Amino acid sequence: METYTVRDLRDRTGELIKGAEAGHLALMTKHGRPVIVALPFDQKLLEQGVMVSLAVRLFDEGVVTQGQAAKLAGLSLAEFFAACASHQVPVVRYEAGELDVELKAFDADHRRR
Repeated sequence: METYTVRDLRDRTGELIKGAEAGHLALMTKHGRPVIVALPFDQKLLEQGVMVSLAVRLFDEGVVTQGQAAKLAGLSLAEFFAACASHQVPVVRYEAGELDVELKAFDADHRRR
């Protein structure tokens, strides 16, 4: 495995990409401490679930919607929700106070019945 510094990353990007295309791993360091591992993006990596992890991460960060993330991961929406659960990522998120409004509406509707 080749090791690159942050400066190397700027100066030797082409070399890093050629190595990845050839199937080599690379380690990036900052001030001598490892910060990133670069892996070749190949079929083996896909089979090990990187697309699911990537999709969950992008959804968790708000970059993509649930549907977009599920499509990226190659999963149904239900399967994507299960993947989120296994990564401890909530699929429903309420703003502060929004849950209280929902619960009050539910209680009011329930009392009417």
